[in-house]
Amino acid sequence: MKVIGSPLGERDIRSLKLGEQVLFNGDMITGRDEMHIRALSLARGGGDVPREILGSVLFHCGPIMRRSGEGWEVVAAGPTTSSRMDSLEPEMISRFGIRAIIGKGGMSREVSEAMAATGCVYLAATGGAAVSLAEGIKKVTGVEWEDLGMAEAMWKLKAERFGPLTVAMDSSGGSLYENVRLSLRR
Repeated sequence: MKVIGSPLGERDIRSLKLGEQVLFNGDMITGRDEMHIRALSLARGGGDVPREILGSVLFHCGPIMRRSGEGWEVVAAGPTTSSRMDSLEPEMISRFGIRAIIGKGGMSREVSEAMAATGCVYLAATGGAAVSLAEGIKKVTGVEWEDLGMAEAMWKLKAERFGPLTVAMDSSGGSLYENVRLSLRR
């Protein structure tokens, strides 16, 4: 199994092959619908977004967090259904240079096209494995937009051997989900 780490460059991303299993080390952020809407709204209006979004590994996750001393710890961190962000993700990828998205269920053809254009991959995480995945998150390094609520805030995380994750949509437009759809039509 291949181990990848942040920061991820375009060359790193384009070397990943459809179906390949990876573990991730490094910085990532969480983001669901409201985080996407807030980030895009700010950027469109000329405002600043947290620098951690730029070139990020974006985990579609609404984690369950617990206060721990002065900070936070992750109790559970399962992937959320990524297709919920289909209408927002192409702009997120192109505007902020997102390098990898972690989620479940795949994303649209439009997202796949944005990934191919900029060098981004979709890494599928196993649904129902929230506690196991949380074990791969070693530190919460911060939080933005807490006013959105725990699940919708942007959590900044440090991961170690996070996964396993499957390259389910690669940077050349390949998609395991599309391959299944095509095979079912035959």
